[in-house]
Amino acid sequence: MIMNNNPIGIFDSGVGGLTVLKEIQKKLPNENIIYLGDTKNFPYGNKNKEDIIKFAIDNMNLLIKKDVKLVIIACGTATSQAIDELRRIFQIPIIGIIEPTIEYVKKQGYDEIGVIATEGTIRSGAWESKLKEMNPRIKVINKACPMLATIAEKGKAQSAEGRAVIKEYMEPFKKNHVNKIILGCTHYPIYEEIIIEELQYDVELINTGVTVAEYLDMYLNRNNLKNTENVKKEEIYLTKPENEFKNIAQNILGEIIDIKAI
Repeated sequence: MIMNNNPIGIFDSGVGGLTVLKEIQKKLPNENIIYLGDTKNFPYGNKNKEDIIKFAIDNMNLLIKKDVKLVIIACGTATSQAIDELRRIFQIPIIGIIEPTIEYVKKQGYDEIGVIATEGTIRSGAWESKLKEMNPRIKVINKACPMLATIAEKGKAQSAEGRAVIKEYMEPFKKNHVNKIILGCTHYPIYEEIIIEELQYDVELINTGVTVAEYLDMYLNRNNLKNTENVKKEEIYLTKPENEFKNIAQNILGEIIDIKAI
């Protein structure tokens, strides 16, 4: 039986999903959270669909063993490739990053939008097909950004290399003066300042962590699943130790964290 005081499970291939965790902390400060970074299989963006589904199933099983009340897929690639299969296999509620963001775009009534994501996500067409389901007339400009997650995972987002790839990846948006861009991989909010500097015009970068946190708040309210206890805990697990993970995580979350192997 799912209890409202059980933790929320979150998984990603690495550090990127912590940008979602951060927004959930802000929106729902009383919730217990268990975060799983599948660093052993990072990156997901260049893997085939079958492998991503397998990794996602393993992640779900690990989180379910921790008695989570629902699971957030804090990864664009896993959301686009695996969420339908996971919902078929598991009874527990599963929220990805795409549907809440589409809801936000719908509410705003946007008729043109950019999407940056991993190669696997762009190849799947998941963002564009969902956006066009919502609004058949919406103009979508996609850009695969295969290097960004890896550079962020190494803690080098602010480096010359990070800035150079942002410059390259922003070209189609600058050319078309696109002023609404979905950050379709949870690693990408780490680059927000650099993207804004590069574009040099007023742009809304849509952080999927924010849209997921808003959606989660509504979901927990609607289903009477909000934590009612005062005791709050957060646990972060990795499938393989990573030297840079702790430093990057502390930069994202602004707090000292303890990381365990699983």
